[in-house]
Amino acid sequence: MRAKREVTSALAERYRASGRLEKGRILGELCAVAGWHRKHAIRALSADGASGSVVPRRRGRTYGASIRTALIVLWDSSDRLCSKRLVAMIPFLLPALERHGRLKLSADERSKVLRVSAATIDRLLSDVRIAAAGGRRRRAGLSSAVRRQVPVRTFNDWGSPPPGYCEADLVAHGGMSVSGAFIQTLTMVDVATGWTECFPLVVREAALVVEALERAQNLFPWPVAGSILTTTAPS
Repeated sequence: MRAKREVTSALAERYRASGRLEKGRILGELCAVAGWHRKHAIRALSADGASGSVVPRRRGRTYGASIRTALIVLWDSSDRLCSKRLVAMIPFLLPALERHGRLKLSADERSKVLRVSAATIDRLLSDVRIAAAGGRRRRAGLSSAVRRQVPVRTFNDWGSPPPGYCEADLVAHGGMSVSGAFIQTLTMVDVATGWTECFPLVVREAALVVEALERAQNLFPWPVAGSILTTTAPS
């Protein structure tokens, strides 16, 4: 067996440097000496020394420190959204941050930020998120198990709409009683990004809700294309 390996090693370098006809002759020699099938001889000659000749390629770093810094600013400005929601929000939030001087990126850096994936954001911001949580990793406990059992509509149930489509809900501040008139809060949540705006209403009245929806156009970073009120509309 050792003799076969020595013969293979002696022929391997010449085999890899030869043309088609010469390779055929070398294969014939090895098959005659080692008693191997031609296919096995090809595999042996191709593999011998290959591991030592191949230089492992190191993948260049695609996202450097400047991209990571930009993602931290975007994440913090989005009220620390999860990566999947942040990816949907970046094309709308990035121009606003550039307009106000919060971010100054080159064309190449801007292109990389716009095409970054949720998995890459998770990887680049992992230590920042841990530090923001007080240096502790989140652990799945009883509350997580309970949350998984509660049916909650997410942006996936909407078919991944673009930013601008909201769910709205009126929250009553009447304590244990719902009789009479009292302050309400209209809460609007952008389905794609999670961006949330709250509007106080003196009473539950349709005209005040319409006024709040009009105000929302100036507060969201993008035009509000549609809203679904998940409670009974006020009269």
